[in-house]
Amino acid sequence: MKTCFLPLLLTSVLLGAGPSVVPPGAPQAQPERLGRGVVAVAQPDGKVFISWRLLAGDAPTVGFDVYRQAGTAAAQKLNQKPLTAGTSFLDETAVKGQSASYTVRAVVAGKSDPDPSATAKAWADGYLRLPLQPPPGGTVSSGPETSPYTYTANDASAADLDGDGQYEIVLKWEPTNARDNGSSGLTGPVILDAYKLDGTRLWRINLGKNIRAGAHYTQFMAYDLDGDGRAEVACKTADGTVDGAGKTIGDAGKDYRTLTVPTDGGPGVPGPRDSKYGRILAGPEYFTVFDGRTGAALASTPYLPARGELGGWGGIGGNGGNDSYGNRVDRMLACVAYLDGAKPSVVMCRGYYGRTVLAAWDWRGGKLTSRWVFDSKDGQNPFSGMGNHGLSVNDVDGDGRDEIVYGSMVVDDNGTGLFSTGLRHGDALHVSDFDPARPGLEAWGVHENEEKVPGHENGPGAALYAAGTGKILIAKLPGEDVGRGMAADIDPRQPGAELWVSNPELGLLTCQGERIGPSPRSVNFGLWWDGDLLRELLNDTRVEKWDYRAGQLTKLLEGKDFGAASCNGSKATPCLSADLLGDWREEVVWRTADNSALLIFSTTIPTTHRLVTLMQDRAYRLGVARENVGYNQPPHPGFFLGEGMKGEKPNLN
Repeated sequence: MKTCFLPLLLTSVLLGAGPSVVPPGAPQAQPERLGRGVVAVAQPDGKVFISWRLLAGDAPTVGFDVYRQAGTAAAQKLNQKPLTAGTSFLDETAVKGQSASYTVRAVVAGKSDPDPSATAKAWADGYLRLPLQPPPGGTVSSGPETSPYTYTANDASAADLDGDGQYEIVLKWEPTNARDNGSSGLTGPVILDAYKLDGTRLWRINLGKNIRAGAHYTQFMAYDLDGDGRAEVACKTADGTVDGAGKTIGDAGKDYRTLTVPTDGGPGVPGPRDSKYGRILAGPEYFTVFDGRTGAALASTPYLPARGELGGWGGIGGNGGNDSYGNRVDRMLACVAYLDGAKPSVVMCRGYYGRTVLAAWDWRGGKLTSRWVFDSKDGQNPFSGMGNHGLSVNDVDGDGRDEIVYGSMVVDDNGTGLFSTGLRHGDALHVSDFDPARPGLEAWGVHENEEKVPGHENGPGAALYAAGTGKILIAKLPGEDVGRGMAADIDPRQPGAELWVSNPELGLLTCQGERIGPSPRSVNFGLWWDGDLLRELLNDTRVEKWDYRAGQLTKLLEGKDFGAASCNGSKATPCLSADLLGDWREEVVWRTADNSALLIFSTTIPTTHRLVTLMQDRAYRLGVARENVGYNQPPHPGFFLGEGMKGEKPNLN
């Protein structure tokens, strides 16, 4: 098993051409130990496609040998010379229907490096079916209102929970009566499960009646926080949460739900939209770190910040007015960040329409300690009202330590405000090196202007800003409410990434803001899937390729053909997308429509591009960790990955 660090990797490293580079004097980041990640996928014609990780610690001259083991026969080497073009291989001599395992060995200077973990059994169906154990449903009721529920598999994350160099899956189960913050009503409890890829369930955590179910309440981080090689899981908890070992956190007898059913039209008729019914607006809140192996609670501490004045979290400076019924006070975000450049911290957040608070925590040596708290406090603070339904973690100033890109503003690694753009709240955010001709990273986001915030009535509906300075580079659609936006390199004729939004009149923009034609209707996730460096598009259960010549989408994969379903209603997101296995291309994880399994798909399209696994780029890995947060967004690397990278001539075929 290789031990590899998570530095700020340069493009040359990702191409396997040299050592990683960090700023002089910067601390080296804590390692995440990854194995070779071999994946073998049987194809309809019986051939088997095998791919594996190139690791940052591999020698630049490393080659690979591939072996097939079928039945009791001796392992057979399939290649004549070590493979050095790409990190994949097609077994054209495989016997259709025959069960076989494949092993990949690194070869340096003619010597083979046997790694017992670098073996995988072929996926006979062309994808991996991970069986789930859905929690039993139930009924919640108060007075005349009764709400039955079952469970739907929802957002997932990946982390090595047991230290074997392989990722496990942490899955959130949402009850079917989960609620948006703007809607009153009771919900069933939220459940967190951990599964190995063979379907073994490691543990189950029940967050209990005092954690409301919905997209904005439970943001869970799965990451190795203390460097012992095993990931922890961290999230907001409350009285009555039951950990994976069956132990209750706090007082199991407490019920802080608002249970009085208001009426405005007769007995049993729920009240107006701003009712507090079903909300949890009192009682203690905790932040808990759980053992990734067992789900046992390791430490709990009061959640920062506390609710405080319920009406103090929204409408500062306008933007929808304040509320005291629990809408804006319970808008939570979370992330993992290397705030000291060496070890990861968890940052738990509350609020983004008005007051915004970020609280950084360290889990070190079995102790949970507060690192810092950022609080925008009031409407005179330029950092109030700048939050988003998501966030990003990036080293925007190149000092080796991470900043939190919190929508329209950035919080520095020391917990102070770095800058505020004044662009205010939005629903989608993407951060990467979208314009490789310009130094540093860029942030592309969409914004709401329909509520006519004084002084911001004509703010841009979409804007690109320099992530290190806040300088506005592109501003489009003044005064419009834009719901979704995406950034990815999908047209090789233009340098850098392309930008677009859900408002079709904007069209497809270059990273310089020039309109080049119509935009894709898919404005959701990106996915590196086929053999070139352009990014494909992922929406609902479809992986599609943008035909830049015809200006239309071509379907490459339809998950519904295999029983797949997306999550989060109209957001139509996967449970997870990430470079989980195999070479640098990304896998997609969908739930089945009946919630009996997760389906993991990995590409079988050959490629000669040889890149280090994206999970060893820090910005990308932390993007996967925060992918379940708020309105899910795809992970992006901290460098430009696309046609023409590292001086390559664009491929226009």
